[in-house]
Amino acid sequence: MPGAGPELQATFCPMCVSRCGATATVQDGRLVGLGPDPDHPTGRAVCIKGKSAPQVLEHPDRLLRPLRRTTPKGSASAGWVQISWDEALDTIATRLRTIADESGAEAVVFGSASPSTSAISDSVEWITRLRRAFGSPNYTNSMELCGWGRFLAATYTFGAPVPGAFMPDLDNAGCILFWGYNPSVSRLVHATATVEAVNRGARLVVVDPRRTGLASRADHWLQVRPGTDAALALGLIHVMLENGWYDADFVRRWTNAPLLVRLDSRRLLRADELRDSPGRTGYVAWDEPDARPVTVDPASPADGSSVSRRAVSGTVEVATTDGPVSCRPVFELLRRHCDEMTPESTESVTGVAAQTVVDTARTLWESRPVAYYSWSGLEQHSNTTQMIRAVNVLYALTGCLDSVGGNVLFTPVPTNPVDGADLLGDAQRARTIGVQGRPLGPARFEFVTVEDLCTAALDHEPYRARALVNFGANFVMAHGDSARVRDALSSLDFFVHADLFATPTAELADIVLPVAGPFETEALRVGFEVSQSAQSHVQLRRPAALPRGEARSDLQIVFALAERLGLGEHFWHGDIDAGWRYQLAPSGITLEALRERPRGISLDLPTVHRKYGDRGFRTPTGLVELWSQPLAEIGEPALPSFTEPALSPRSRPDLAADYPLVLTCAKSLRFCESQHRQVAELRRAAPDPQVELHPDTAQARGIATGDWVRISTPHGAVRARAKLNSSIGPDTVCAQHGWSQGCDELGLASSDPYGQDGVNLNLVLRQTPSDPVSGSSPLRSSLCEVTRL
Repeated sequence: MPGAGPELQATFCPMCVSRCGATATVQDGRLVGLGPDPDHPTGRAVCIKGKSAPQVLEHPDRLLRPLRRTTPKGSASAGWVQISWDEALDTIATRLRTIADESGAEAVVFGSASPSTSAISDSVEWITRLRRAFGSPNYTNSMELCGWGRFLAATYTFGAPVPGAFMPDLDNAGCILFWGYNPSVSRLVHATATVEAVNRGARLVVVDPRRTGLASRADHWLQVRPGTDAALALGLIHVMLENGWYDADFVRRWTNAPLLVRLDSRRLLRADELRDSPGRTGYVAWDEPDARPVTVDPASPADGSSVSRRAVSGTVEVATTDGPVSCRPVFELLRRHCDEMTPESTESVTGVAAQTVVDTARTLWESRPVAYYSWSGLEQHSNTTQMIRAVNVLYALTGCLDSVGGNVLFTPVPTNPVDGADLLGDAQRARTIGVQGRPLGPARFEFVTVEDLCTAALDHEPYRARALVNFGANFVMAHGDSARVRDALSSLDFFVHADLFATPTAELADIVLPVAGPFETEALRVGFEVSQSAQSHVQLRRPAALPRGEARSDLQIVFALAERLGLGEHFWHGDIDAGWRYQLAPSGITLEALRERPRGISLDLPTVHRKYGDRGFRTPTGLVELWSQPLAEIGEPALPSFTEPALSPRSRPDLAADYPLVLTCAKSLRFCESQHRQVAELRRAAPDPQVELHPDTAQARGIATGDWVRISTPHGAVRARAKLNSSIGPDTVCAQHGWSQGCDELGLASSDPYGQDGVNLNLVLRQTPSDPVSGSSPLRSSLCEVTRL
């Protein structure tokens, strides 16, 4: 009843990947506060972004009703008019069906914000189900910038998402390695667990160009030159191999280290190529005692005591159907490959002191088990895939995968999948935009890079993308070359955007749908990932406030749109509860029980370690692949390799005279990517974008703390406030993306996201030259100059 005292309500915060267990303070139907819930497996703390949830929900700029554009794209004003939900949904369904009938369902692209940095994790699987039921293979959610390394690139080494799903067992780790990852900003639950681990004696290694967050607690902070992480990993591998600091049993038995590579073709030797074994399947190793080739079957690649007999060094001559062929084991090739990356060579490339390289390698070996995690610091470079491969191989040498204190696939709550994988055929998957140019990249997994989306929309390659159904992604602000993204979205025949606020991306839509805030509707979360207790936990987040205006949740929009598109049979005819019951059925947990227990229900699930002992790895060889034949077959290095960043003073000396500084970027503590800068509680302490410079770099340019400066790149210039940071390299500056919003309450005006000398960093960065495998953009390693305004 109105006027009653505040109610404390168990919940969790979905505003980023941390998904911290929380206690909501509710009064008179309003969310008025959010704090930690120490009894929740992820509830030790709530960050400033989560605490701002009440202000986000009640902000006067919220979208409250469906809107329709009435003017052509490119007009000074969109001429928005309010329409009903029925008109909006009918219009959307009619336009999408017409486009699909004329050009195929693949002409309609679906998109969303990244689940790592938004509340879209509540509904991302259901958006994927809608896309597949509709028949489109095309989904864009910035995977190439946030997720490729953790989830998909790792499959070319482990056949599994390491560390994306194989999470660091921080409670039992002897050594923690964070590479391009600052959990104090990105995943608070990892930060609190790491502090506890360090306090009990775990060693901490942090690789980052800046000394941020937990780097101040690290035993080793490796200040790597942006974009040279692969060289650093190879240097660490060199030291580990040189000193025998690797798990020899794991390497010999569970990696493809013993498999032979033909020196003539640089391909793994296949069993059917042996002169005396025609028709046999699998690969070939060398039995050292008997001096003969033996076959290795991917179905049982590490079976039997013969594993210890397999050679991992030297050169042998093998009789093949082509005649005698010289071969070397993968491990011998890896060792030779890393020979030149001595600690001194590593220092000359990366800037990390040679002794630090040696000391770090020793720590990784002597303080095992090692648990590691990486983030977008490794995923936004022109050489991202090989960078990830190098770190993956380094981790494989420790032998800690899926072991206590290593990176573990914690036992999940059994559920029925709801992403609709069976609703889309292989022929349609083969039409994913980008798969022709990058056959092993995100498109192989139905993810479209924004670079390829722009090409399909503007250049009609490989075919024309005509429509986009987008749930919250602010592509204009999140990707390089904002103007090209604007032009691509404007060229679409039809664009529908669902969001809480009007963003520069939403301004380009034909229809905008108002989304309810994550604390205004119910949402089901099965598993909280970071530990066995967290992964065993199921929670139904109940509303802590009433939806404002006519706003609906993303999930409600998905189910309603499915009905309008004639896909209701795949969505329980609009009954969200029925969909959740289907999802939960194998768990034995009922929806009614979750509603009665708002703090959630935990199952007693055991952690099973070293699961590869029963089934091997889901790779072509059935082993951890130090040598990747699939990458070799598309012309990429089979062994992890370092390539100088495509935009650096060393690779582009022609630009270095005018743009001598390496430009990288990082997240702000106070904002989820490009969101919520209109919220005064968040903006007050960070009113303007900042660029961090070393004091010597600033002094040489007459720049003082707080000065407005111009960040110039070969593509234009934007503004930011100078912040001096003695921990950053003198040749490196670190800026922030995502700025254009104003904040009326603080008298801060919006900035034109396409205006030169504005504050949108991505306007003067480009999507290219991108990683040849993944299409990842070089947002974290490019060139610039900074001058005082």
